[in-house]
Amino acid sequence: MTLMREDILKIFKDSGALLQGHFILTSGLHSDAYFQCALVFQYPWHAEILCRETAAHFQDDKIDVVVSPAVGGIVFGQEIARLLCIRSIFAERVEGKMTLRRGFQISPGERVLLAEDVTTTGGSVKEVLLAAEAAGGEVVAVTSVVDRSGGKAEFGVPYFSLFQMEVHNLQPEACPLCQAGSTAVKPGSRGLK
Repeated sequence: MTLMREDILKIFKDSGALLQGHFILTSGLHSDAYFQCALVFQYPWHAEILCRETAAHFQDDKIDVVVSPAVGGIVFGQEIARLLCIRSIFAERVEGKMTLRRGFQISPGERVLLAEDVTTTGGSVKEVLLAAEAAGGEVVAVTSVVDRSGGKAEFGVPYFSLFQMEVHNLQPEACPLCQAGSTAVKPGSRGLK
C-alpha cells in the first residue's frame, strides 16, 4: 500500500502531532507550525504504517545499519531497522557534537541509512552523517518522516521523505510572532540533559 500525502497528514492530525503556535526549532529558526513525531510514534500502529512505507523504499539497497540522531529519530530508525531485519543505532550530542556512544560501532564499509523524524535545515543529519563516515560507514541514503526544508536539504546522498510540507521557517530577528509579542516555545529535544 502506498501512503498518500492525505493519509500521512491525517495520521499527524489524528495524533495531535501537527501543532500550531510559536516554536523555536532545533535549527534555532522560528515557525508557526511544529511536527511532533513523538505524538505519532506513541501509537505503534502509526509507526509501523509510516516505517513500512519507508522500509519498502529501501528494501533493495542492502542497508546494514540504520543510524538516527537522538532523540527524535530513534523510534523511526528502530522501526525501519526492525522491518528490514538489520541493526539500529543512534548518535547523541556530547559537548555539542553528534557522537556514537554506548558501545555503538559501525564496521568499515557497512552501508548506512540515516533516519530522522523531521528535517528543516538538515543540520543534525549532517552531523550524524559525518560521525557515521568517521566510523567507517558508507552512508547510502537519508530518510525522514517529514521534510519541512522546502526541498532545500541536501546531504550528498539520495534523500527520501514520506511527507513534504512547506512551512514558515523564520530567522528569530525577522519573526513576526516575536515582533507581535508572542513567546516562542521549544518542544524539541536539543539540549536535553
